[in-house]
Parts: sequence; structure tokens; C-alpha cells
Amino acid sequence: MPRAPRDPLLVGRIIGDVLDPFNRNVTLRISYNNRDVNNGVEFRPSQVANQPRVEIGGDDLRTFYTLVMVDPDAPSPSNPHLREYLHWLVCDIPGTTGASFGQEIVCYESPRPSVGIHRIVFVLFRQLGRQTVYPPGWRQNFVTREFAELYNLGLPVAAVYYNCQREGGSGGRRL
Repeated sequence: MPRAPRDPLLVGRIIGDVLDPFNRNVTLRISYNNRDVNNGVEFRPSQVANQPRVEIGGDDLRTFYTLVMVDPDAPSPSNPHLREYLHWLVCDIPGTTGASFGQEIVCYESPRPSVGIHRIVFVLFRQLGRQTVYPPGWRQNFVTREFAELYNLGLPVAAVYYNCQREGGSGGRRL
């Protein structure tokens, strides 16, 4: 009997470090300069300097979503004492559209890791209604789970991550 492929969010420790297990039920497509973000793919800071294009599926325009972008490896994977660092927060995104149709409540800050390989995680939540999510007071030590609980977002409906290291860095992430 063939084994099911391992969930890349589990292999990359996104589930565990950032999220609890969840069922994906909404499509989430993220791209930088027409290059799709797929789990574990590598981007350099120069490739992610500008905010990505985000397309989400969902049911219809009356369903709203919140997109969270965090770095659980800040400032370094061996000492992530700023975990999680919030890079971007967009809420009130209508289903079947993209982040540009939502309300950016924490502006995009591009990842610029100086040490090690960082996982940059995008998490999509379904909101209970419009204008029900508010920005946190700071970016460092953001906790996606607590944020979701505070605003009754429940478990994520989609997530994807990429790896990012400084321009001159070399090597892969050990799992």
C-alpha cells in the first residue's frame, strides 16, 4: 500500500511552530513577479522586495478573509526570540478576489534575513464578518494562533510558505 506524501507544512514545521493541524478548503495563490510561492521554495530578499500578488478562492464575494504573513525564525532560526515577526496583515478580502481588494492593516515589510534560512509563512483565515479584525500594536512576537483566537477566526483555511536567506547565503534548510 503506497504511503501518502508527507504534508510539506508538517515537514517544514509550519504546523507545530506557527499553526495547528487544519484542513485546506480554499485555494491560495501567491506570486512574486509571476513566480509562484510553493511550500519550501527559495526566494532571495531582492525577489520579495515588493508585496506579492495574492489570489484567493472561496465561495463568493460575501465571504471575507484575513491574510497573515509571518517569519517564525526572526531574528535567526537558532535564536527565534522575536518569533513570530509580522510582515503583512490584510483583512476584509472578498472571496474569489485577491489581497488588493482587502484592507491592508499592517503594511507589507519585505523579509531581509541576515542570519540563516527563514521560513516566511502566509496564512489565510475566513472571517466571521467584515471589519472584525484590527491591527496588533507591534510586529515582533506576534502569535498567529492567539491572533486567530482573539478575532474568532478559527483554524486556517489555507497556508503556504517559502524559505528566504540573505542574498549571499548558501545551503538548504535542514529538516
